[in-house]
Amino acid sequence: MTPRLTFEGIYTPAVTPYDTDGNVVWDALEKVIDHLVASGVHGVISGGSTGENYTQTVEERLELARFTKDKLAGRLPLIVGTGTMRTPDSIALAEGAAKMDAEAILVATPPYAVPTERENALNVLTIDRAADLPVMLYNYPGRMGVNMGEEFLDRVGRSRNVCAIKESSGDINRVHLLARDYPHIQMSCGMDDQALEFFAWGARSWVCAGSNFLPEEHVALYKACAVEGDFTKGRKIMSAMMPLMRVLEQGGKFIQCVKHGVEMSGLYAGPPRPPLKALNKDDKRQLEQVVRVLKSTIADITAGA
Repeated sequence: MTPRLTFEGIYTPAVTPYDTDGNVVWDALEKVIDHLVASGVHGVISGGSTGENYTQTVEERLELARFTKDKLAGRLPLIVGTGTMRTPDSIALAEGAAKMDAEAILVATPPYAVPTERENALNVLTIDRAADLPVMLYNYPGRMGVNMGEEFLDRVGRSRNVCAIKESSGDINRVHLLARDYPHIQMSCGMDDQALEFFAWGARSWVCAGSNFLPEEHVALYKACAVEGDFTKGRKIMSAMMPLMRVLEQGGKFIQCVKHGVEMSGLYAGPPRPPLKALNKDDKRQLEQVVRVLKSTIADITAGA
């Protein structure tokens, strides 16, 4: 089955800049979008968890997606996240994505519900029908409570719209399963510390929040592995990135770290919405040190030093 859309490269789930009262700072978001385009990423996701979708109403999410689509102005494809607890809300987001001519939608398991594989597949297909756009699935059992298993994949894989899966389980055996048994569903890295392994098993794309503030470095790993096939260089870049992965994934401060990283790049991201709080001084200092070393090391690697 030929997919409707080929996912290739780095896809950034964009942050949502807020002021201290929790209002969207639209001019700051426009600058984030322009920065991503200029930095060479290959697509933007609106309404992902990195954008704090769990704090937003459906109306806010649609407004953010429309704004992002407008400011991208065709320079990069837009993927609209449809993940919610309520199927009608996901349908509304999917329909909105179609109306704004988004290039694709991101479809996740409803959190907390713990559906069976059949129920989860039927839910995805319902959302798929509402948009009739290319679909990237999002498998994150650590947050959603269930895995998108083989029964699920067999059912949803019958839809020509289901083109890819962002795999965030952390289980390397899932990478093997997807690569060998479901080659018609493009595998996209959703577990940052396994990016090298994903590329080794044929992944051609990486959905990575860290590319909000280190886009060139994430693109460098993609190019080394997926474009050049130079896994010696790729291992060096990945090794340099591992300290960042540990900082992002440990301590429950993922969003806060990404937003501070954006501000380190000279852009405004603001604080997260409650219940999350901004990083303290020690956490900021730790992230800043890791990023300094990472940028210097990868610059040397890409320069052939």
